[in-house]
Amino acid sequence: MSQTVTATAEKPISYDINIPYVTVSSESQSKTKYPEYLPTWEKIWFDPLPPFEYHDPALRVEDKSKPNLLRGAKVTHIQPWIGSVVEGVQLSQLSDKAKDELALLIAERKVVAFPDQDLIDAGPERQYEFMRYFGKPNYQPISGSLKGYPGFHIIHRDGNLDEINRFLEQRTTTTLWHQDVSYEIQPPGYVMLGLLQGPEVGGDTVFAATDAAYKRLSPTFRSFLDRLQAVHSSAKMIAHARMTGGLVRKDPVDTVHPLVRVHPVTGEKCLFVNGEFITKIQGLKEPETKVLLDFLLQHIITGHDFQARVRWQPKTIVMFDNRSTIHTAVVDYFDEEHGAKPRHIFRLCALAEKPIPVSE
Repeated sequence: MSQTVTATAEKPISYDINIPYVTVSSESQSKTKYPEYLPTWEKIWFDPLPPFEYHDPALRVEDKSKPNLLRGAKVTHIQPWIGSVVEGVQLSQLSDKAKDELALLIAERKVVAFPDQDLIDAGPERQYEFMRYFGKPNYQPISGSLKGYPGFHIIHRDGNLDEINRFLEQRTTTTLWHQDVSYEIQPPGYVMLGLLQGPEVGGDTVFAATDAAYKRLSPTFRSFLDRLQAVHSSAKMIAHARMTGGLVRKDPVDTVHPLVRVHPVTGEKCLFVNGEFITKIQGLKEPETKVLLDFLLQHIITGHDFQARVRWQPKTIVMFDNRSTIHTAVVDYFDEEHGAKPRHIFRLCALAEKPIPVSE
């Protein structure tokens, strides 16, 4: 006797468990310390990003000791080759020369954390203006931003344990390794993350150095990768937003980038791979693309000897180089009794140069 099985459409799980794409609960609004930074979804439309000329501020630095930035500062390295914590510096007070040196420090150390920053409480206009120094603002196509400030990308996690559990019924981990907005013609170079509210323990962000990951590969394999180009697309992310009833502010963007890019400041070759946005490697068949991307991502994800785990402190601002790192948040700050503790971060991206291929 045959049995008929009726398929039922399940509500799709979150694309990224760190952020809401549709709405924020009233309970979250009452609990947050920074309600003015809760995500909003303005019905505005963005046209494709036109090409623009970019000059990296790090290339203007003459004194590599960075006297305008680091005089009197305490610098503690997280790992030997990636990540630093800088104390005794207020980003809000930096001169233009100090900002140039900051760009150089980020290019060299890849991720730099600045605890106890008064810029956190200075308001979105000051934060927005600070990041404009480092490049053109990026406008997010789907995620929540601040009213009047579409360059803000709001990362917000409330106590919705059911949503997290449903996510983990289909996924084995909350990690989502990526480079921000890699599908744009000129992706971000420098990125700022500002912690508004976070758990006492957990919610770290892990960064991996893609130049070090490249160097660990054999010369034969590197020469093969040097010639490849990959298609980066926002189509999957936008389709998911539409499927869940979220607002879309921009058509999907598909851009071809080199799989290995040359950093304009350090001159290092960096793997330019992404766990979310690469849809094809030109010249390879689908199974070949999958095998190659799986290998490269696992190589980076398991390379703990070229990673830095940033532990957030109150009012911390983290700035990182999106060209030479890949990163993921860690959603480990929840339990069965209380759900997820609040984690509230804003992100600002400064768009930079078109990725430079090895052939140039």
